[in-house]
Formats: sequence, C-alpha cells, structure tokens
Amino acid sequence: MAKRSLRATITRLALLALVVLLVGWQLGGVPALAQKISGTPGAPNATTTLPGNQLPAPAPPFGGVIKDGALQSKPWWAPRITPPQSAPNVLLIITDDAGFGVPSTFGGVIPTPAMDRVAKAGLRYNRCSPRPCAPPPAPP
Repeated sequence: MAKRSLRATITRLALLALVVLLVGWQLGGVPALAQKISGTPGAPNATTTLPGNQLPAPAPPFGGVIKDGALQSKPWWAPRITPPQSAPNVLLIITDDAGFGVPSTFGGVIPTPAMDRVAKAGLRYNRCSPRPCAPPPAPP
C-alpha cells in the first residue's frame, strides 16, 4: 500500500512540477510555440521544433517514394527534433523504488557521479513525503 502511495505521490509531484513550469513559462512572456521546419524537408540536415502538446513526438509521415529499384526510389529522412530558441533549460529526473538515501547524490553509498554533477549545478527537491496530508501510520 505504501508503495502505491509513494508512486501516486511522485506522479502527482511530477505533474504539479510540469504544470507550474508551463504556467510560469506562459506567464513569463514566452510566445506559444508552433512547429517550425528548417532546411529542406526530407533532407538529412532538416530540423524541426515541436508545438509541445505531445511527447514523445508523433512519427512524421514518410515523404519518400519506394519503388522496385533504388534508382526509381526517392530517399527521405525524418527531420531531427530540436528545441526552439526560447525553450527553457529544464531537466526533471524521476526515479522509482530507488530508496531516498541510496544514491550518493543524497548521501547514499551507491556512487552516481553523473547525477551528482547534475544536482550540484541545479536544484534538488528532497523534502517529499509519501503521505503529505495523512498522519503517520500507527505502530504495530
């Protein structure tokens, strides 16, 4: 039961963080994003941005032509997805069933040097509770 409660709390916190981020981003004067393609569509160097309403991005429809022979076929590459210039630089890492004190980022014994570097350069939200609005469980 506690595991389900913790997972639900983490999910709620992640959704809340995303909502706060998006609301703050919109209130900050960043214009709404529209899909923008640069380069020649179908070329290997083409890039695109996303409107941000669906992640992961849907696969674009195939724009090439497939024939029996390679010379009659037309190659096509999906555009590489890039963030828009005004996109915020945010990295949200959510782990499940890891144990709070296990990674070295939070003082644990398992070395996690990559997470340590990310945590030192940003914010760490580390005061989470699986039961934010409930009294502690009764002793056995």
